[in-house]
Amino acid sequence: MLPYPFKAFDTAGHYKLDAPVKSEDIVKMANYLSRQFLKKGTDLTSPERCFSYLQTILQDREHEVFGVIFLDQQNRVICFEEMFKGTLSQASVYPREVVKLALQFNAAAVLLFHNHPSGLPAPSESDINLTQKIKEALKLLDIRTLDHVVVGREGYASLAQLNLL
Repeated sequence: MLPYPFKAFDTAGHYKLDAPVKSEDIVKMANYLSRQFLKKGTDLTSPERCFSYLQTILQDREHEVFGVIFLDQQNRVICFEEMFKGTLSQASVYPREVVKLALQFNAAAVLLFHNHPSGLPAPSESDINLTQKIKEALKLLDIRTLDHVVVGREGYASLAQLNLL
């Protein structure tokens, strides 16, 4: 069900409006569509597209959120999970819990993500260290860590693209 007042159009991916819309409705629609892209079975063949959807979902959060997209062998979404919620500047993340869910979902790979409420997406030293801990724990179980994306209002940073993975 699409959020009011948007209506699906004849062409897939196009929508029409029957009335003027508020900015809140546009944001609600963008979040809805972003979550639809990250639903079960979606093929994550375009990292940039995936990153932009994560940015749409997370950019205006007032606290840090850490999550994982669990993927199958063909990099299709099994599950999109926001796992840990923190404060303005940090979230406590437990690699053990990431590993438990990866096993529960029978994931072949993961894409880690979190937001920076400050708006700046540059990864911190602790972001890089945490990524390495999770990657090493998952590697023992033959689960690949494809990336860790840091999202802010001013864009996103991919640890894989920065050669920090």
